[in-house]
Amino acid sequence: MIEVYFDGASAGNPGSSGAGIFINENGKVERHSIPLEIMSNHEAEFHAFLFALKICRDKGYQTVSFRTDSELVNRAVEKKFVKNPAFAPLLEKALKLIAEFELFFLKWIPSKENKNADELARAAIHQPR
Repeated sequence: MIEVYFDGASAGNPGSSGAGIFINENGKVERHSIPLEIMSNHEAEFHAFLFALKICRDKGYQTVSFRTDSELVNRAVEKKFVKNPAFAPLLEKALKLIAEFELFFLKWIPSKENKNADELARAAIHQPR
């Protein structure tokens, strides 16, 4: 099973942002550090999730297990609902991508277990867009 850790980070809220994605495919590791536009931390979390979903889809993965330290993203996917209307289009895109996988799992983890993705997201903040 493919394990995918993702995180979003912002320097300010809103501020320059980045997405970090750490993929473990049976011991083969892939790292992505993606600069984002100026946005809030919660928006960066959703964008990191969308990038991670697209990467996995484009690689043809069918069984994926995602990990996040974002309670907002985890809860939104679990309930298929988000209170803040600004996040609704992001959740809708995510749910459409999720439907393309045979098996999809999303689990909330503490921040200390998501350090690889966090470091990649923070590094992305300082990269040119």
